[in-house]
This record gives sequence, C-alpha cells and structure tokens, in this order.
Amino acid sequence: MVEFITMAPTSGDGEYVGTVNAGEKFDGWTGTSESASRLATPEYIQAIAKATEEGGFSTLLLPVGANCLDSLVLAANLIAHTDKLNILFAVRPGFVSPTVFAKQFATLDQWSNGRVHFNIVTGGSPAELGADGDFLDHDARYRRTKEFIQILNRLFSGETFDYNGEFYQLKNAKLLVKPTKRPQVFFGGSSPIAKKVAAELADVYMLWGETLENTKIELDEIKKLVAEQQREVSYSISFQIVLGDTEEEAWNNANKLISRIDHAALEFKNGLNTNGEAVGVKRLHHLMEDSKENNFKIGPNLWAGLTQVLSGNSIALVGTPDQIADRIVEFVELGFDKVLLRGFPHLETAQNVATYIIPRVKERLAKKQLA
Repeated sequence: MVEFITMAPTSGDGEYVGTVNAGEKFDGWTGTSESASRLATPEYIQAIAKATEEGGFSTLLLPVGANCLDSLVLAANLIAHTDKLNILFAVRPGFVSPTVFAKQFATLDQWSNGRVHFNIVTGGSPAELGADGDFLDHDARYRRTKEFIQILNRLFSGETFDYNGEFYQLKNAKLLVKPTKRPQVFFGGSSPIAKKVAAELADVYMLWGETLENTKIELDEIKKLVAEQQREVSYSISFQIVLGDTEEEAWNNANKLISRIDHAALEFKNGLNTNGEAVGVKRLHHLMEDSKENNFKIGPNLWAGLTQVLSGNSIALVGTPDQIADRIVEFVELGFDKVLLRGFPHLETAQNVATYIIPRVKERLAKKQLA
C-alpha cells in the first residue's frame, strides 16, 4: 500500500508564494522571504508534525536550504513531540563528515526508536553552496555524494575499515553508536551521474511530479539502471496540492496563490534556471515556460504556476478531492509506493489532504486490488 509523506516549511509559510519585502532575501525552494507571514516557530512546526501524525501520513520531511532551519536539530526536537511519525531530514554531503553524521543519525535513531530517516541532497545552486564554502562542480559533488553514502553504509553495517577515496580518507573507521536497523537512503537527482549514483546506492529514489508522460520516461530510465545493478529500489513522487469543492474553485485558489508574486521573486527564479546546475529544476522551469499561454496547465489537473517562483517540488495537482485522488492513483500505478503531498499554507493543506485525499486514494487502490 502507498505511503504518504508531507513537508514542514522550515523557512516560513503563508497563503501566497513569491511575496518579497524590500531588502529581504527570497528563498526559491520554499517560495518565501525572510519575514514570511507564518514564521517557522517551534509551535508552528510542531503543530504540522502533530497534524501529519494524526492525519495518516507516515513521514514528515525536513528540507535543507539557505533559509531553512537546521534539519537535524529540528528532527531532534520533533521526535520528542511525536509518537509514531517518521522524521525524514535532509543532509548535504560536504557540510559534515560521514563519520560524524553517522553518529548523529544513530543517536537520533536510538532515541526515536527507529523513527528517523535521512534524505541525501547533493545541491544544485552554486551560489548557495559557495556561500557555505562548497565550490565543487556538479559532477564532483555527486562523486563526493557516492563516497559519503558508501561510507555510511559500511558504518551502519558494523564494519571497521580504512577508506581512501577522492574526497574522504579514513583510518580504522567504525561506528560505536549503533542504529536500531540499517537505515534507508532517500535520494533524488535527475542528471545522468545522479541517476547512476541512485541506481547503485539509493533505497528510495525521489522524483518531483510533472506530466504523466514525462514521469513515466524518468521512472522507466531509473528502473532500467536499477535493474542493471540487480537491485530493488522504492520510488517516491512529490506534488503541491490545491483543493476546491468544485474544479472552478480549485483553479481560483490556485490563481490566488500566485496573485501577489513580486518581480524580484520572478527574477530570482529565472536566475536559478540560468545559473543553477539542477537538471530537474531546469526541466520543470521549461514546462512552466511552455505552458504560460495556457495558464500554466500542463495536463489534466496539473499546473506549473508555482514553478514561476519555486525551484524544487513545484508542480501542483489542482482540483476537487475526487479529481486529485484519481490523478494520484494514475501516478501510483506507474510504480510509486510513496507520495509526498504539500501546499500553501502547509498546516491546512496537510489537514485537508488527511481528510479528503488519503482516504480516497486508499479506497481506490483497495478496489483495484480486489478487481
């Protein structure tokens, strides 16, 4: 049966995307500036975690980014405020050594009784990475990511070993703080080298949603690479959600989300597309550009309007609960067993997805299994 994931807005939240106050830094990943209408306070993020846990989601994702609060610190906080929810927190190789991270993760894993997971994010914005002192080029970052995961896997397997790689050199490395079980590696990336690393080492490969046809092409490609490695991998797909009691109301709600976009936000996103190295971000940006004349509609209930300012997971499912459930089932039938659904504001979207979408999707999938 499919699992449902959502995301916490750890750089802020609001009812509109792309609003920028004068002199503030805008974050293209989350669509908010420094003074978001809802700040990422402990109370707000904890409320989202509790709503996620109570609403039938299995997992809450904590992202990484220049404007985001630290994902590992938040994970440590949220395990104390939840009972069964899995916390999936993002980590960037290069900002912490694999041996240190392995100990941090194992500690969280023990204290949460196995409820934490990690999402490897290699990073695609040279400007953002450079601000933190990371100046490797795109392919070098993925080679480093590969070494990072290899070391983690050996540490989590209980080995004591030496490692002499391009980026990491270890002598007599071992992990004395053991996790409750070998953790899964959540991983995403659309470039050829990213897919190669995923096929070799990922346990869960994460894709951003787009058209059904494009998604099938991407999924078939990574499945072929995984099969060549004689491995099995789980697959996750991510969408924004915009609901309405009627389809017309849903599209009105979608247009409202982008009704206050500031020109600075558009320029920022265009700059990311021009100067960034993330292949997936560029592909979604081109989908958005090509659909401008059709109000950014790229397929049945599929909308790229948020992609004007969002640089990551930005394609939205727009419609009634029944329409969105139907679309999700279509994507699940391609081969996805995990679905990440989020929207603006995140708390209300998580609550609405829990009430109106998750039960409908599960009911449809159950009927198909019986047919």
